[in-house]
Amino acid sequence: MRTLLVEDDHMIGDIIVQSLKDNSFAVDWVRDGQTALDSLINQEYDLILLDLGLPGKNGFEVLHQIRTSGNYVSLLILTAKDSIEDRIKGLDAGADDYVIKPFDMTELLARIRAVLRRKNGSASPLLTTTLITLDPATHEVSVDESLPHRLSSREFSLLYTLMLRPGAILSRQELEERVYGWGEEVESNAIEFIIHSIRKKIGATVIQNVRGVGWMVAK
Repeated sequence: MRTLLVEDDHMIGDIIVQSLKDNSFAVDWVRDGQTALDSLINQEYDLILLDLGLPGKNGFEVLHQIRTSGNYVSLLILTAKDSIEDRIKGLDAGADDYVIKPFDMTELLARIRAVLRRKNGSASPLLTTTLITLDPATHEVSVDESLPHRLSSREFSLLYTLMLRPGAILSRQELEERVYGWGEEVESNAIEFIIHSIRKKIGATVIQNVRGVGWMVAK
């Protein structure tokens, strides 16, 4: 899942980036508001984590420009600004949640999962198709109610991306952009290798290949 972190505090940023990567997120980290806006021109994101106290354009300005441009990406504010007025301002400006620093990373991850569920129109904590059930909290997948299998970070990220759009064919580039962040080396057969690893755990027919186009899971 491709995530843009907008945070100018290096210590906080390092902790968030490492925690997100440990939980299967592909993370791009920028440290000011204008760079965040520039990043959104060239890259599509599933999630934005936005600090308010940024150099140059502050977080409220960045949020306003994102929403007025018609971009409704899932967005959580992460800030030390804890007044009721700031919380109301952030939520009314289009943030999906407002998290006060300092925060516990396990709570932040739970809030992210909740926001993404709402964005995808589901109240269930699980992603399901006719055959597959995927638990974003545990990274476990089961097929036809079989015993669950634990997925690696890359495996989970790829299968999660496919299951967000069951029936849709996603190309190699689309999958790479969701699994890998800036500066991460991507070998030419990386996606095929991850899919092969998933198939060994849950069966060869669950992820279908459309030759010359990409991959999909059935609805």
